[in-house]
Amino acid sequence: MKNIIFSLFLFTVFTSGVLYSQNNLIEKLLFENQKQFENVLKNIDTFEVQIIYTQIDRDENNFPAFTTHKYRVNPRNYFYPASTVKLPAAILSLEKLNNLNIVGLNKYTPLKVDSASERQKAVTVDSSSESGLPSIAHYIKKVFLVSDNDAYNRLYEFLGQSAINENLHNKGYSDVKILHRFQGGLTSEDNRITNPFTFYENDRVIYRQEEARNTNTYNIELDGLSKGIGYLNSADEIVYKPFDFSARNYISLESLHEILKAVIFPESITRERRFNLTDDDYNFLYKYMSMLPKESKYPSYDTSYYDSYVKYYMFGNSKAPMPESIRIFNKVGLAYGYLTDIAYVVDFERKIEFMLSSVIHVNKNKIYNDGIYEYDEIGLPFFAELGKIIYNYELERVRKFPPNLSKFKFNYNYN
Repeated sequence: MKNIIFSLFLFTVFTSGVLYSQNNLIEKLLFENQKQFENVLKNIDTFEVQIIYTQIDRDENNFPAFTTHKYRVNPRNYFYPASTVKLPAAILSLEKLNNLNIVGLNKYTPLKVDSASERQKAVTVDSSSESGLPSIAHYIKKVFLVSDNDAYNRLYEFLGQSAINENLHNKGYSDVKILHRFQGGLTSEDNRITNPFTFYENDRVIYRQEEARNTNTYNIELDGLSKGIGYLNSADEIVYKPFDFSARNYISLESLHEILKAVIFPESITRERRFNLTDDDYNFLYKYMSMLPKESKYPSYDTSYYDSYVKYYMFGNSKAPMPESIRIFNKVGLAYGYLTDIAYVVDFERKIEFMLSSVIHVNKNKIYNDGIYEYDEIGLPFFAELGKIIYNYELERVRKFPPNLSKFKFNYNYN
């Protein structure tokens, strides 16, 4: 009997009135640092926290092995992924270009987006690019540098609603339904229809893509699709009934984490889950996923886009410059009170690396679309402190072989 009681004590610890499991590393680290997370830990269900942390250990040939820890992760619990859906959109756009395999067609080829209806947006120029012309490469840059919504919309249209979902499903990322642009005033039917595209060089058409309409539907059994007590409608009036997320985008935290892993460590991923990318594509993604807004010339950004503008872990609650030795390869999301960050973090000086993905929901008044969320008070501090405790844990973690991180080092002066 004493042995049973002792075993139960080892499994759980009573701290500040809360039971937690010592067998769950993430939970253990949170409670060991509970002063930083006190408000969140006391109301953990309300904040809908999910966390995935992957440790990376290299062998003598620098090949990675992974140990993944999860906390409160459930792919059936709906959260709004916001801009994190731009990560697969960027990757799939590069893959589509490779699969088309047309001479002269690549991520840098100038393009025109046509409009086949009054709700669609035509695009022929991009003043933020060096050439003044839009391209898939330039849209991807903007997606990662500052999470540009218009850039994502053009990638969504290039891919088409059907291809985005089915390509991910076919690769085994099944907890996905990406259904809409980030553009107000569009119906579900509008988002099924995507624009014609023309890729060209001077006067020569290299590839033309016609308007497409997706006829498929994507049904995933999800909990928590109705949230809150009300929402602000288009007339700026509060409607006191739950906000319905059923027609909104969704991708599980696990799928986002694994998609990032497939890009950062393609050599460790089974072929069927891998993306068809070239070495140049991988380097392109790594560079712009980790570049800071101030390091970009085309497009260029003013100082309102500080270093951690889209880097929530460790630095999200500060506008101070980030240290040069640390690079974060990531994609964040922020909308409707949900904050998400999917990241691979490296410190070249300390020779550490880890993956960290998490989501938190901050909407105290339970009203959606009113713009009143506790991002600065709770959300960003939570991400900053979470990143720090994982980083500090990694500093102390023993590795048999230090990682060679040279493939993730870039010269950011030429972009």
